Amino acid sequence: MWYVLYTKPRSEKKVSKSLEAANIENYCPTIIEVKQWSDRIKKIEVPLFKSYIFVRVSEKERERVFQYPGTVRYLYWLGKPAIVKDKEIDTIKNWLDDDCYEEFKINNLYSGQRVQITSGAFKDQKGIVKHVGSNRLSLILDTLGCIVSVRIKELA
Repeated sequence: MWYVLYTKPRSEKKVSKSLEAANIENYCPTIIEVKQWSDRIKKIEVPLFKSYIFVRVSEKERERVFQYPGTVRYLYWLGKPAIVKDKEIDTIKNWLDDDCYEEFKINNLYSGQRVQITSGAFKDQKGIVKHVGSNRLSLILDTLGCIVSVRIKELA
């Protein structure tokens, strides 16, 4: 089981490295974003979930993480610490490691619609369509408790 640890803004990678150095198992999923300034374009590794990392500690060791700068608190759900299953962490890892994306078709989706993903890294996950735009789709994944945003390419 993994707990969700809330960090100070832009401290996710620092906290992750500190915990790793202390032999506390953690996971800070990152993605590569392309940033453009007036004089250059640069690829930057940024956390997938802003201000959150996942830690795997025993119930007795949960308070140990607060010894490290940048940690704020654990995320709670219905009065109990939020828990993420190993399978869900593996799904995130596989999704981020997978450079191949299957072709998919979007037909008549609308905000609020309940859907089930039938293939890919999120296969069998259920969610709610948050937004459908001309080049982006946002989907709330119930079991992961997160929003996945997908860029949609025009089919030629």
